[in-house]
Amino acid sequence: MTSRSARHTTRAFVWTWLPGATSPVVCGAIDRTTRVLDREPVVTFTYASSYLARPDAVSLFPAELPLRRVVHDPTAPERNPDWSGFTPEPGWAPLPLAGCLRDAAPDAWGRRVINVRLTASADTELDDFTYLLESGSDRIGALDFQASATEFEARGSRATLEQLSDAVAGVNLIEAGEPLPPELVAAAAHGTEIGGARPKATVYDGDRALIAKFSSTSDVRPVVKAETVAMLLAKRVGLSVANVELTRADKKDVLLVERFDRQTDGSRRMMLSALTVLGCRAGDSRYMSYADLASAIKRPGWKDPSANLREMFTRLVFNVCVGNNDDHLRNHAAFWDGTALTLTPAYDICPGPRSTNVSSQAIGITRDGKNASQLRLCRAVAHEFLLSRADADAIIDHVVSAITEHWADACDEAQLTHAERNLMWGREILNDYINYDEA
Repeated sequence: MTSRSARHTTRAFVWTWLPGATSPVVCGAIDRTTRVLDREPVVTFTYASSYLARPDAVSLFPAELPLRRVVHDPTAPERNPDWSGFTPEPGWAPLPLAGCLRDAAPDAWGRRVINVRLTASADTELDDFTYLLESGSDRIGALDFQASATEFEARGSRATLEQLSDAVAGVNLIEAGEPLPPELVAAAAHGTEIGGARPKATVYDGDRALIAKFSSTSDVRPVVKAETVAMLLAKRVGLSVANVELTRADKKDVLLVERFDRQTDGSRRMMLSALTVLGCRAGDSRYMSYADLASAIKRPGWKDPSANLREMFTRLVFNVCVGNNDDHLRNHAAFWDGTALTLTPAYDICPGPRSTNVSSQAIGITRDGKNASQLRLCRAVAHEFLLSRADADAIIDHVVSAITEHWADACDEAQLTHAERNLMWGREILNDYINYDEA
């Protein structure tokens, strides 16, 4: 599909990799309507008859798009009686595009890359329908969007680790607002498939799928190294977390994050953001809380809820302890295998810059929205995760002790200088504010 047709077409076809499958099948169609919600055209979804007839067909998300021969209108989501216990209260928020489809769209950085390619301006605002069709096919999760219902044509080629320098060069030009030369268009395009606001690209090391996260020209601190050390500490704490390693390309730090939505046999894993699981709009994320996440995990449709609840509570404690206050609902996700949900490994854990001790999480901790980055609030919300006060104290003690014990070796692996680690310790990492008794 050409850029011009992608921006003006009104129908596209949704393809999915079914659980365990190594090639995609068409599962339905999206249609751009003339209606508008939240300044976006309303996009409906309809399952293909051929897909509904498959014995192995699974819903893209049964609480939102049940397997029915109807036109699913995201502005008037229906309640699925088979999943009524999983539906959030007071119900699904009206959306211009179903959340499980929107999860496959690029976020800020990918959109900037597409904007430059289509309009020569990184700040252009296009619609989700266009971004879905213009982004590469190696997107997060197990969906893709195509012009054809019968022939799948992957957009974008695989980039290798050896091509990181080209990707960095493209990042530099996009950040500077300059046009991309033809030889860098393909390299830059490898960043259109994935979410997040910072510059990144998808690359491969043999069969190992990676996300390369680059330092930015606007960075005034070692952001890439800070994320590296936080992710390494999370692994040492015992959290389920994406594997990472630090490298350099074109004199820039690059964090390589191993993708957990890809298998070496070519199969892909379906994923849903917490924003979609909670059935709310992106702008409503700040009104949600870890207590709401706990409520969702306790609803029908989750594998081993007690283990997922304990994992989520430990992630909350860890985020508070390392100053990761970018823990919005798109930075939490779950695998969907067609039958049940389970938390994905943790990702995007990065200590935020701090000019004072005071810090707050991106979403509330307690049900009433209190979000101060303090362990007292973690203890106060423990019951929502079916944990006793003693359980909560044991988890907190373990997280703090593990961070303290493994700080030095994690810093060595993240290649932090002594000056950099001294600046982070006690400011972002284990700041005294986490132990305050009041905000």
